[in-house]
Amino acid sequence: MSVIDEVKSKLDIITYIQQFVPLKKAGRHYKACCPFHAERTPSFVVNPDTQSWRCFGACAEGGDVFGFAMKFHGWSFGEALRELGKSVGVEVERQTPQQQQRSERLDTLRGILNTLAEEYHRFLIEAKDPDAAAALKYTREKRGFSDDTVRGFKIGYAPPGWQNALNLLKQLGYREDDIIESGIATRNEQGRVYDRFRHRLMIPIRDDRGRVVGFGARALDADDTPKYLNSPQTPLFDKSRLLFGLDAARRSIRDSKTAVIVEGYMDAIQAHQAGYTNVVAQMGTALTETQLKLLVPALAEKIILALDADAAGQNATRRSLEVARQTLREGYSGRLSVDMRVLQIPDAKDPDDLLRETPERWQGLVAAALPITDYVIEQETAALPPQATVQEREGVARRLLPLLLASENNLYTKENLQKLSVKLRITERDLLAWAQEQEKISAVKAPRAAPAADSGPDFPPLNYDALDAPPPTDDDLAPLKIAPAAPGRAAAPVRPAAARREVALEASCLRMLLRDPDLLYQVNRKFRELAGNQARLLAGPLCDLNMEDFSHSAYRVLMRLLTDAFQQHDLEPLHYVEVHMEDVLWPEVETLLVDEIDGLRPRLRHGLLLDLAAQLKRAEISAYDEAVEKALRLRKERLARQIDDIFFLKLEGGDAPQQQEMLMLYLKARGLIEVELQHATMNR
Repeated sequence: MSVIDEVKSKLDIITYIQQFVPLKKAGRHYKACCPFHAERTPSFVVNPDTQSWRCFGACAEGGDVFGFAMKFHGWSFGEALRELGKSVGVEVERQTPQQQQRSERLDTLRGILNTLAEEYHRFLIEAKDPDAAAALKYTREKRGFSDDTVRGFKIGYAPPGWQNALNLLKQLGYREDDIIESGIATRNEQGRVYDRFRHRLMIPIRDDRGRVVGFGARALDADDTPKYLNSPQTPLFDKSRLLFGLDAARRSIRDSKTAVIVEGYMDAIQAHQAGYTNVVAQMGTALTETQLKLLVPALAEKIILALDADAAGQNATRRSLEVARQTLREGYSGRLSVDMRVLQIPDAKDPDDLLRETPERWQGLVAAALPITDYVIEQETAALPPQATVQEREGVARRLLPLLLASENNLYTKENLQKLSVKLRITERDLLAWAQEQEKISAVKAPRAAPAADSGPDFPPLNYDALDAPPPTDDDLAPLKIAPAAPGRAAAPVRPAAARREVALEASCLRMLLRDPDLLYQVNRKFRELAGNQARLLAGPLCDLNMEDFSHSAYRVLMRLLTDAFQQHDLEPLHYVEVHMEDVLWPEVETLLVDEIDGLRPRLRHGLLLDLAAQLKRAEISAYDEAVEKALRLRKERLARQIDDIFFLKLEGGDAPQQQEMLMLYLKARGLIEVELQHATMNR
């Protein structure tokens, strides 16, 4: 049994989902209003027999317990596997003694920080002394934070005094060296140890998984410097690798595909209080490569920079744009696959001021955010004198060309060059010549795609530096409170033979697509042929093969990666899958492909996916016919599940015109597939 199956066998989907969604029993199923979209009539259905869920409303999505956890929490598959495994006592990744020691050390530091976050928060909200009462008044009146916001972000207060936190933590059993390492205390040259934060408003800073890793502290006295004091760099806290508020904004960013980045945590807190929950703060003078990769491509397709309107903020915006261009160049061969925009706040206000005074203006300003090319053209050319020399104008052009060329759309590139031509009074022909020169330079500097495999036995090593960093593996989150399965039955029913055959079919189909991704084009062409000119069939039950055709959690993730691979043009599909696949999926890939490449198994981590097609195409099989037949059978199984669900809902009084229309469409598609499969069998 794989780790994935072991976790699922110990986890009841009803018990898990009920922690977040109020389910009501309806016959054999459980129903609720969908947590992923607004609705009045419940369309979210959980099936305890198949341990699956499905939304029959606007989402039209479904999956297993992993799929729900990923969508609800905004987790990757690896994060969902780790967190759910932890909740039922399944060790997903075994740790070496050194890793275990490091995890325990980090746990200690997190314990210190979490304890103080709670204590600082208690000091503020209880306001038992004049200093705390003044801090609470400042929070409400000067910053404009509501009590709900204070509680939600656990804003607190560090009282005056040199050793309040130090003494408290020592009483709880923490060692002085650990307290210093956490950043809460510091030691001076004379060896005296004292609190770092004194008489300050305390903002807990969390990582993307919601764990306290440090603090931001706002001075409350006018003569106290610096005004803002962050935790020092520690094993947990590195502000260049964190985005404040990402734990709270993650789901909203994933749903909207848009992230708004502000400069400071006060800006972000004000935005969330106003209801704009896709806002995060970079906590520094410029966006870093690591911060950008926390958002792109996993969560966001659009990034809006809303930094301060002063000169420092404008400089930070330009630096952030350059970081974005360089970062995305590494992953996408110089083409920006994310929509980068800049929000300009009128009257030189900071986001904090605007959101506190006129929060209703924010949405309009976000909608009006300038594309980065328009912004940089406007900023760079504004400083040119009316009678600028050719050399000055040429210098601006050469500075802007790399950014203006970093678009996936050639029409946008041409439009950008036309705008710059007008601003600089330089012919578009000259700009195009410089642009072509720049493209040649970029092509020389860009990393080449891995070469196709030859007939030799050696595999090129993978470029692990290009892999997306997996989530932390430390066993450091408090386990979710998940009740055990009901007495007398397993958490998940024993998989019947039919279900095992379905998973085997999924494995076989996915194996063929990994071996030869071009087969996906042939499969999807067959679905389009069956749909003919019937748009509802093509958009619904006879759409392209996708992750919804798979029930196995790992196969769903792999299929999504494969379909995403065909939406981009910079990497070969298998290379794209390899680069973006999480490490926790490697055992599944090994198991999936072992029958086909048993002799190559020792080299799975050394170029398998890049060279798999070349190695296995030597086998003399009718790949096209086999792939199409398996995909049709897979879609037939998916339709059978959907038809069964609708029948059950009808029997349980859940009939609705929309469900009846869906049922007729599913039945029609299944009939077309059955006829096609009969023809395939007869023609063998």
